[in-house]
Amino acid sequence: MVALMVLAAAAGEWLRPTYRLAEHKPAIKLEQQVPEAFGEWRLDRSVAPVVPDPGLQAMLDALYSQTLARTYINAKGERVMLSIAYGSDQSNEATAVHRPEFCYSAQGFRVKTLESSRLTIDNTSVPVARLVGQLGRRVEPITYWVTLDEAATLPGFGRKLQQIRYGLMGQIPDGMLVRVSSISTSNDEAFAMQQRFLEQMYAAVPAEVRTRYFGAGKAS
Repeated sequence: MVALMVLAAAAGEWLRPTYRLAEHKPAIKLEQQVPEAFGEWRLDRSVAPVVPDPGLQAMLDALYSQTLARTYINAKGERVMLSIAYGSDQSNEATAVHRPEFCYSAQGFRVKTLESSRLTIDNTSVPVARLVGQLGRRVEPITYWVTLDEAATLPGFGRKLQQIRYGLMGQIPDGMLVRVSSISTSNDEAFAMQQRFLEQMYAAVPAEVRTRYFGAGKAS
């Protein structure tokens, strides 16, 4: 019995992924790779970034290597809020804390899941989740997805399958959660504007790291 336990422990250690993909690819630098101005959008400096409470900030710092939170505005005065959280090790479920379903609820929002959909951007197909958060009279349609290395997916079963796939190859994937939202009582108008924003952001992100943000899925 002892021998079997030793063998099982040794096998578990041998099968543990050790190859960190982030160390063998172009570095992710959110602040530099996501421009402050692109397409019709520019950084809205009149909006102060929302500072999480110290407990949540400490948790984010422990889970992610980098985070980016910006509000963009266009000439029409339309605003889109962008949030990206990047981690060099996405081999477990700890980063689920940053999912909008959880972090918005923690701030008092009622969150309703509308649908899972796909964005097609320049022949790239990105699976996305669409939600609506509401806090009092504030209504905030939300679009988001997650990536593991160059695979865009959604949290849950799809993400777990990707984690297993990388694990079987002995690899530790990096990845990110990309979220855009806007304040609007019209879901259709908000999601159309978010699509436009993401198309222009896609074109602005450097080509050598673009699949790390949007995945490499090809539109059929």
